[in-house]
Amino acid sequence: MKKVLSLILVLGLTTAAFAQNSQKAKALLDDVYNKVKSYDNIEVAFKYALENTEANTKSETKGNASLAGEKYRVNLFGATQIYDGNKVYTIVPDNEEVTIDDKSEEENTVTPSKMLTFYREGHNYEWDILQNVNGRKIQYVKLTPIDSNSEIKSILLGIDAETKHIYKLIETGKNSTKTTITVNSFKTNQPLSKSLFTFDQAKYEDEGYYIIKN
Repeated sequence: MKKVLSLILVLGLTTAAFAQNSQKAKALLDDVYNKVKSYDNIEVAFKYALENTEANTKSETKGNASLAGEKYRVNLFGATQIYDGNKVYTIVPDNEEVTIDDKSEEENTVTPSKMLTFYREGHNYEWDILQNVNGRKIQYVKLTPIDSNSEIKSILLGIDAETKHIYKLIETGKNSTKTTITVNSFKTNQPLSKSLFTFDQAKYEDEGYYIIKN
């Protein structure tokens, strides 16, 4: 009987500790969300790394993104993608090609405009490790998709404990693929050009680009 009571007590304490950790993790993510939403715009420079242990492959590249509300402009893999609030324009100079998609085509994906806020829904939260990165305290929160059919196994979100800015995202897929995004520069409320999120179709047509409208 004593063993049963001890087991129940341990299980109760473990459950309470887990709930407390979950609440602490959610509170930190709420702080991050509120901080992001307080800015008129954000400019981020980042390193993107993709690794597949089964295929023994690894690649790295750099990119940057400008975000203002739902609008964004991202440069990655030699291409530029612009979302003007209505349509998504993907410009690939190497192919001299532009693809135009309606917003509805990308509503269920993690777009750049959702990159800093995607964690708000569809995940369970768990308080994880604290790392010291060049004097900065980076607190990690582990996110596990609620949907058991998700292709994502887990996401580790590293947050600067002082600024409440996202420093690193490590996504592990069920197919042994690991995607890591490390933020090298995070600037806010910058004087952005009015045409930054505007696509000039006539300009690209004059330059001989092939325009694909989906």
